[in-house]
Amino acid sequence: MLSIQNLSFYFGGRAMYENASLHIRPKDRIGLIGANGTGKSTLLRLIVGEYTPDGGSISKAKDCTIGFLNQDLLSYQTDQSILEVAMQAFEEAVKLHHLIDELLIKLEQEYSDEILEQLTDAQTRFGELDGYTIQAQAETILEGLGFSTADLQRPLQTFSGGWRMRVMLAKLLLQKPSLLLLDEPTNHMDLPSIQWLETYFDKYEGAIIIVSHDREFIDNIADSIVEVTQRQLVYYAGNYSFYVEEKALRQDIQKSAFENQQQKIRQTERFIERFKAKASKARQVQSRVKALDRLDLIDDVIDTQARVNFKFNFNQASGKQVFLLEDASKSYGDLNILKKTTANIQRGDKIALIGANGKGKSTMLRIISGTENIEGKREMGYNVGLSFYAQHQLESLDVENTLIDELKQMGTAKTETELRGVLGCFLFGGEDVFKKIKVLSGGEKSRVALAKVLVSQSNFLLLDEPTNHLDMQSVNILIQALRQYEGTFVVVSHDRHFVASIANKIWYIENKEIKEYLGTYDEYTLWQEEREALKQEEEKNKPKNTATQNNTSQPQKKVEHNTQPNNAQDKRKLEKQLQEIEDKIEQLEKQKKNLENLLASQDIYNDAKKLQETQQKYTQIDKEHKLQQIAWEKIAEEIM
Repeated sequence: MLSIQNLSFYFGGRAMYENASLHIRPKDRIGLIGANGTGKSTLLRLIVGEYTPDGGSISKAKDCTIGFLNQDLLSYQTDQSILEVAMQAFEEAVKLHHLIDELLIKLEQEYSDEILEQLTDAQTRFGELDGYTIQAQAETILEGLGFSTADLQRPLQTFSGGWRMRVMLAKLLLQKPSLLLLDEPTNHMDLPSIQWLETYFDKYEGAIIIVSHDREFIDNIADSIVEVTQRQLVYYAGNYSFYVEEKALRQDIQKSAFENQQQKIRQTERFIERFKAKASKARQVQSRVKALDRLDLIDDVIDTQARVNFKFNFNQASGKQVFLLEDASKSYGDLNILKKTTANIQRGDKIALIGANGKGKSTMLRIISGTENIEGKREMGYNVGLSFYAQHQLESLDVENTLIDELKQMGTAKTETELRGVLGCFLFGGEDVFKKIKVLSGGEKSRVALAKVLVSQSNFLLLDEPTNHLDMQSVNILIQALRQYEGTFVVVSHDRHFVASIANKIWYIENKEIKEYLGTYDEYTLWQEEREALKQEEEKNKPKNTATQNNTSQPQKKVEHNTQPNNAQDKRKLEKQLQEIEDKIEQLEKQKKNLENLLASQDIYNDAKKLQETQQKYTQIDKEHKLQQIAWEKIAEEIM
């Protein structure tokens, strides 16, 4: 469908690509990854023709249509409703709709066979284009992306940048191009919208190339990964999890080959040095010199894994209770966000506050920080030192400061070298640390504000969407930093991999109350699935009489976390379930082992289709294995 052959491209004298090649087939799902600045977005712009290659070619099939979602679309402004903007995807159908309306009015005023024939032709063509369903299609996609029915008639210009980007994405999806290019499509999206998008892409007929820092999003969509590294496009026939394992394997092989070659070179050089003065060995020496000249050198492995090189320091630890909220309510006019809710944060809690946009997650962080007025009791604990990262915190940056001076103002005891290391983790290298804040973009200012929070000596952190504007390496740095952090934090994030990696408690807002799940995000997800399945089963089997319908709270008791067995019969039942799960785990471990042996075989890499199928099967079994282990731990806790 689209072929990139020996692509070379230079940006300001710097080589972005040199003789890079890639073939994109119909229905490919490609995750395009790489560190910031390596040229991911540049490649997308080369494909759509915004940039011209300096060498090589990009060719596509005649029937290949391309849709490109990028940050430049945010500049589009109009007073049209978002429904009208989305329906611009059906350009011909919309024009025909207006023509039909005009012809109907004209026909009422002056009836003629000619007008009637035009109307019939227009209506026929409108039907061929499925014109009678286009509004329903647009509404379905917009609502899937998080808009309410009432929002559909609001003008585009009344929405924030993140929401406008969703409208432009909806328009692209309605156009159904044969190749979708998506540059960070999940930025500013909440979790339900991301999950809806994953389901939609699963059935999408065209090919997709996605640039995203959201590891799980790419994992769930991509069937192949292309890494932009060392000016090349390196292909991996599997999702992101496969890429991580396969890259490690390739690097091990390359490292061994490099070391073997270096040893051979040293041996040859020693031979040459030892016998170069002996006439009897002159012929052999010359042969080895020529062999060295002809040698195709193997590059050493470059370690691209960024690692944390700083540690958190506290002046003092907080008391056991960090924060208390009792009978708290919050409203904006007629809109109730929280009503008579209670929440308690203990020292060492690593809390992820998750859920759909508009539920009050950011409001809750402001309530904790004390910047939002509430009804009810709000109490900060003893010796609590608070730092708050959010988009509005950018206003507190001193625009006349350099980046390094801004971090020094936090009163930390870290050296300038350590502070430069922190800034390097967030993509500010070399002389960038001496730039003034005022010349930075919004995303760059966000990274500076996040770095300030991390070097502060606070023992309580509030982080609102901290992974926005970070690439995967920087997200990994943040994960490592928060894992090392010995204080307490509350994080709002839609990045599931990030949340799963750092949280030991999950908060969610339900019925205008803060609800708490004591466990990791993976455990919470499994619990919610079981809860939803049980709820659906209860609904399915529920008698139709009124008395039963009024008893709606009973099923909830059965799915509460850490439910205890009531008697010996319940305990025997749980022990039976535990044994069944143990048998399943044993079977899954055997299947995993067989597949690992197969993936370790060099022969499988000669068959891309078989490799992809094997990797997908391994991923499914690995996920099932983890879920069964979580289920085993839950039942074992209940029995104990």
